[in-house]
Amino acid sequence: MSTPLNRSDLPSVAVLGAGKMGEILAVGILRAALAPPLQVHLSDINRSRVADLVGKHGFSSETTNADAVDKADVILLSVKPQDIGAVLDEIAPRVRSEHVVISIAAGITTRSIEAKLPASTAVVRAMPNAAAAVGEGVTAICGGSSATEEHLALAERLLGGVGGVLRVAEGYIDAVTAISGSGPAYVALFAEAIIDAGVTVGLSRPIATELALRTVSGTAAMMSKGGMAPAAVREAVTSPGGTTAMALAELERAGVRAAVLNAVQAAAERARALSGEGRTER
Repeated sequence: MSTPLNRSDLPSVAVLGAGKMGEILAVGILRAALAPPLQVHLSDINRSRVADLVGKHGFSSETTNADAVDKADVILLSVKPQDIGAVLDEIAPRVRSEHVVISIAAGITTRSIEAKLPASTAVVRAMPNAAAAVGEGVTAICGGSSATEEHLALAERLLGGVGGVLRVAEGYIDAVTAISGSGPAYVALFAEAIIDAGVTVGLSRPIATELALRTVSGTAAMMSKGGMAPAAVREAVTSPGGTTAMALAELERAGVRAAVLNAVQAAAERARALSGEGRTER
């Protein structure tokens, strides 16, 4: 068994990969006061990108992934799926029994990561989504064979800096990808459609955009903060024979529910297929 991380102070984190999501998660750690800037050790093959982020946020810049790992309690793998094998090969000799490895590489299983690292390394797989950029993300996590409750709690703590965290069995990660990973694109497409429809019925595009975006965010708040079920919101807005009833009837005739179901199933199937190849995309 790997040694549980049991520190009274804040953990140091090696963020391997300074891409968009790597930056989002690293900044989330800072904003949530989960670690000070100099305990976030950033490494990326793009040195200018690292220099830029160090200048903006005060992270510790490391020359190599292995150097970052040497200074960290937690290893956050935020590299592209096609690059993870090479990165794991590089850091494996430096991974210690007390390390916790958190991977956000889509489609890469905990088992495949464990196979590249020392026996009994604690590995946690995570699937964040794009809303993490504004602190409203949702991340699903699952533990590998050596991950304990303490390791999962630590992952929840760190990833909670950018939104909510849910635990799922690893077998459901592809379904998570289809719902929350790809989900912002579905919502954005619906918002686009509302905006275009608003322009069609005579509104200016700026006004249609403001109305649509505030409606989307407000409705989400009614459900998430107000505790209303989606069906309850729909029923509260819909009067018999009214405008909303007419609109919903058209959506039902167009097969919107079936289209959403088909879209999510297609995304989940694609995620499963690409996971089998050791990579995925959204």
